[in-house]
Amino acid sequence: MLLLTTLVNQAYSQAKVEPWGNITGIRKHGQLFDFESSIKVFSDNGKHIISTGKERQRPHFKRNGNIQEVTTSIDSLYLDEQVKDAGSGRIKVNLKLSAHADIVMKGIYFCITLSDKEYSDGFLRMSGASDSLKKFVNANNTYDENNIAGIEFKSISKQLKISFDEPAAVMIKHDTTHGKTELQLYMAIKLNSLHQGDIIEKTYTLKASGQIDRTPVNLTLNTQTQGREFDGLGGNFRLQNPKNDPQVIDYCLQNLRVAFGRVELPWRFWQPNRDIDPIASADSGKLHPAILKAMQMAHRLDSMGAPVILSAWFPPAWAVTGKVNYQPVNGIWGNPLNKTNMDAIYKSIADYIVYLKNKYGVEVKLFSFNESDLGINIRLTGQEHDDFIKGCGAYFAKRGLKTKMLLGDNSDATTYKFIYPALNDAEAKPYIGAISFHSWRGWDNETLQKWADAATQLNVPLIVGEGSIDAAAYSYPDIFQEPTYALQEINLYTRLLAICQPLSILQWQLTSDYSPLIGGGIFGNNEPLHPGQRFWNLKQLSITPGGLYAMPIRSDNVNVSCAALGDNGKNSYAIHLVNNGPTRKVTLNGIPTSVKQIQVYTTNKKKAMKQSGPLVVNNGTVTFKLPATSYITLISR
Repeated sequence: MLLLTTLVNQAYSQAKVEPWGNITGIRKHGQLFDFESSIKVFSDNGKHIISTGKERQRPHFKRNGNIQEVTTSIDSLYLDEQVKDAGSGRIKVNLKLSAHADIVMKGIYFCITLSDKEYSDGFLRMSGASDSLKKFVNANNTYDENNIAGIEFKSISKQLKISFDEPAAVMIKHDTTHGKTELQLYMAIKLNSLHQGDIIEKTYTLKASGQIDRTPVNLTLNTQTQGREFDGLGGNFRLQNPKNDPQVIDYCLQNLRVAFGRVELPWRFWQPNRDIDPIASADSGKLHPAILKAMQMAHRLDSMGAPVILSAWFPPAWAVTGKVNYQPVNGIWGNPLNKTNMDAIYKSIADYIVYLKNKYGVEVKLFSFNESDLGINIRLTGQEHDDFIKGCGAYFAKRGLKTKMLLGDNSDATTYKFIYPALNDAEAKPYIGAISFHSWRGWDNETLQKWADAATQLNVPLIVGEGSIDAAAYSYPDIFQEPTYALQEINLYTRLLAICQPLSILQWQLTSDYSPLIGGGIFGNNEPLHPGQRFWNLKQLSITPGGLYAMPIRSDNVNVSCAALGDNGKNSYAIHLVNNGPTRKVTLNGIPTSVKQIQVYTTNKKKAMKQSGPLVVNNGTVTFKLPATSYITLISR
């Protein structure tokens, strides 16, 4: 019985570790007791701080059983962090730091950041003394103490206890800079400078506890308001790995309903020389293998009924100014278009679209330069983007092409101002077929709403051209198998459905690059190719019937994300829910009386789109349980 109890505690307790090393909380029975750890290095004058964080270093992540390990570096300081789940809300953090050069600094700290809202009115226990946290933090918003072996924060609903393997200096700050309101605990790992070859090792034990919030949730559906259409899950099919791409593409297309596809125009291979005729060259058998594969991919999607977006990454040298940059130069990505060659640029792209149509029967729906706001790999200003839409769009129309321009196709939701010149240009409007952004960054409601508003203003569809949550994840691919990553990704998609009302969310990618499948030799994993939790999330999203429309749905609990789609005329409805917390009961109201039953699908760490039900609808209401940290889809019957 004691062994069984231990196993159950471990199953319901897990550190949430980001692949760059920051711990963002401990889950217990699905409840996330949140905080954020980091390693901070203070400069010798104390004025500059370098921290571990997303896209700040080049980390590596792996899991060994109940241990998550991150290796990374801050300049010449190399870090090896091991986070072990020890059950009952307890984790052990082992930090090993080694200096690969002499490092002049004030100190290295293990830092824990807590929400001021949660803990500012709480209590703190340190060195046997316990008092209000406000009394510990002095008028300068800082409290310092030496020779501390442990510290405990306690609020009304949460507690966080930290024990050190040996006493250390600590500092507590109330940080209100840059609009923040946070409590920061700094635990000294090493004060003063390091010499090359120095190795430091520290161990910390963190225990989180508190109330498990199983409060029932009420969801209210409003079928009287109908928003934009959702066709279904889409995918990116930019071909980069001839060995591993085919098996993933085949599996995904055979097992998912893919409603939209995005493929590459390998432009630098299509017309490397401005003065050649690319169509004549292709007709004579001089078609580059990359072009052939890309066109075949477009044809395959088109034959399945999926509209095709064509996007260009790398340009031919003649189409841009300066030496073609495949990597950033002085922090700047990409090359601007060569304005003296604009007519040739329009013709070159149109020739590709014409050839694809004539040889493969594919009518390209939309065209874009990939992430031109950032320069991956063609860089435009917002005004240049507007000018290109008008110029190329008019040329397409002159050639009799139905292909429209994709406004934006931005690197992130945060760069929305890039689309404003074209958004507010009446002359550009006839050529814009849809608006697009990529979901790597900018997930707050206010930012996402700006994209929804832009689509409403132009009365065109909104597309999430690249869907996922971490653009650098390819460099630490073990993170793809973590349930926390899968849950965060599908939670974002659910919020995108509710806020942005996109026509499609195109997964990046349905190839071996960022693969939603496991094994098959991809990322060095030689297990037989099989679906992981991320794939089952995508499959569950893909069963949404095509042609439904966004409908308002409200949750009275912030830990349960929800999105609703429906068509009153078809009597067809789909509701997507993500429970980011413990198991809880949910009551869904507002279901049309014409719906008698609802089928339930659940995906989590242990369930792969498991069917249950059907639920019987009683007077427009159903009540059921939401499993902890799960993705749930309801389909009307």
